[in-house]
Amino acid sequence: MQLENEFVIMDKELVIKYQEYESVSELDVVDRELMQRAVEAAEGAYAPYSGFHVGAALRLKDGTIVIGSNQENVAYPSGLCAERTAVFAASAQRPDYRDYEALAIVGRNAEGKLCEASPCGACRQVLSEYEHLQHHPLRVICYLEGGRVRVFPSVVTLLPFSFEF
Repeated sequence: MQLENEFVIMDKELVIKYQEYESVSELDVVDRELMQRAVEAAEGAYAPYSGFHVGAALRLKDGTIVIGSNQENVAYPSGLCAERTAVFAASAQRPDYRDYEALAIVGRNAEGKLCEASPCGACRQVLSEYEHLQHHPLRVICYLEGGRVRVFPSVVTLLPFSFEF
């Protein structure tokens, strides 16, 4: 028997858990080092159009840190974000090693002041795929205004309904 014009609507709720710190100094020593490397990576950004420099530092389980920075181009879509630059560099340098622990991200505005940075949608999708490939969470550490820090335990918390096949 077919029912017409009858819909079942189920309201669901998504809760995203993360940690927030008042200062980078509250992070443990390895995460502070990772954030510092992200700050240093922002110096290598090529951002003549936006003036927004982003640095990312990816820590592998063996302690190796791979950095990336945003790279703009006059043909706007040809540029690349810092997060993807770091992850792609790690993958290119060590194609058989998929054991990434944490990624720190920091922004620097046109005035040179550290500011908030969070992965864009494309970066979230790429990070999600690498997290899926390694079968364990990739923590994401984002610098916030005023020196605060937000830590996501997994990319899934940033992109809960990612595309997978």
